[in-house]
Amino acid sequence: MSDDRCDLLCLDIPAAERLRKGRLPVDTAEAAAARAQGLSDPTRLTIAAALLEADELCVCDLAWIVERSQNLASHHARALRASGLVRSRRKGKMVMYALTEEGRALVSSVLRLAVARV
Repeated sequence: MSDDRCDLLCLDIPAAERLRKGRLPVDTAEAAAARAQGLSDPTRLTIAAALLEADELCVCDLAWIVERSQNLASHHARALRASGLVRSRRKGKMVMYALTEEGRALVSSVLRLAVARV
């Protein structure tokens, strides 16, 4: 016997079939999971939280804030960009990062839920 499985198959066919027909499309689920995965690392989440408070930060600032090397901060910022949560632009010799609207919404939601549980 397992705590996370039913011991008896007892489908509510009408409800299950209705939900199955209206379920999240696979491509939408994959895209949403990729976005959420962007925040699955504590350093990336800390970077995203800092960007939520600031309009835009350079990699130097991000490295200082998260107390990591510039190479590591840059790596995590690129991962956030790849997941669509931040955008970047070059400003002279600096690379500036800012949250996208989607990133802002997701980070706000994740942090609101995290604070509510603490």
